[in-house]
Amino acid sequence: MSRRTWTLLISLVIVAALGLLAGFARVPYVALGPGPTYDTLGSVNGTQVVDITGQRTYPTRGHLTMTTVSLTDDVTLFEALGLWASGRYALAPREEYYKPGESEQQIQQENTQQFKDSQTNAEAAALRYLGYPSKVIASQVVSGSPADHVIAPGDRLTEVNGRRVATADDVLAALQDTRPGQRVAVRFQHDGAPEQTAEVTLAQREGRPQGFLGIAPVDRADAPFQIKISLSDVGGPSAGLMFALAIVDKLTPDELDGDQSIAGTGEIDGKGTVRPIGGIPFKMIAAREGGATTFLVPAANCAEAKAHAPSGLRLVKVDDLAGAVQELRALKAGQPVPGC
Repeated sequence: MSRRTWTLLISLVIVAALGLLAGFARVPYVALGPGPTYDTLGSVNGTQVVDITGQRTYPTRGHLTMTTVSLTDDVTLFEALGLWASGRYALAPREEYYKPGESEQQIQQENTQQFKDSQTNAEAAALRYLGYPSKVIASQVVSGSPADHVIAPGDRLTEVNGRRVATADDVLAALQDTRPGQRVAVRFQHDGAPEQTAEVTLAQREGRPQGFLGIAPVDRADAPFQIKISLSDVGGPSAGLMFALAIVDKLTPDELDGDQSIAGTGEIDGKGTVRPIGGIPFKMIAAREGGATTFLVPAANCAEAKAHAPSGLRLVKVDDLAGAVQELRALKAGQPVPGC
């Protein structure tokens, strides 16, 4: 064979080798894109997403849709380039989502816990908005901490370090000026028994000067009925706002959505404050493709949302749950609402 032929053959072999490498070699990136959407007023696989028992509920006709972001890991170079070129996905360094030293199981557990916390906060915020009293419970107790074997998960906290507590933030404020080694009194109630007081010695925790008690306080509504949120294979905290709106909608006679298709996102705390989230461009795409015409946007996400909003999707800015309810009622009545 001629030198030209050999050169051509070698070039083809190199190209084929590079093609195989690109087809199998994994890149240190993840692909982010539109994820599944769920109507919080509807059902999934025959089970109501938000189910309320022991209290009268009211019919709803519209949709209050929560949105998610899909995350594709373990992608090849060809797959990454294809996803990026589609315009529906973005690539991000893997270490932004998978911390060094953390297993996938640990990350999944964190996402699941965040999702559970979003449900708890949504319930507390919704029932607080509706006028029900609230309480503070210890959702978790750190093993080996001062609170371990003194306070149990689920115990109600009523006083910490001489300060009455009505919200989870009150617990944190009560410990703000403490120091490791300091003894503090904690008053609590276990499983409906009479309140009791225990004194504990606060411990040291790396990176913080305050004394460490070892509990994770959360706000819970003190209502005589049960709310159950059922949704699997979803993680993260950003569904809180839409869960809270669904609870309010089901417990009030004047439906919020007015037979409209409303979607949205936003982390929420027990007081009803709506916090910013990530991935809003992908969530808006999923919402619009699912038929939504209005999207509720946390105020801090407005600039990003406005820059990436799909055609035909109206953006409504919200700061808190009360504001979101007010804007939905205004939309239903055809009145102006704050946009992004």
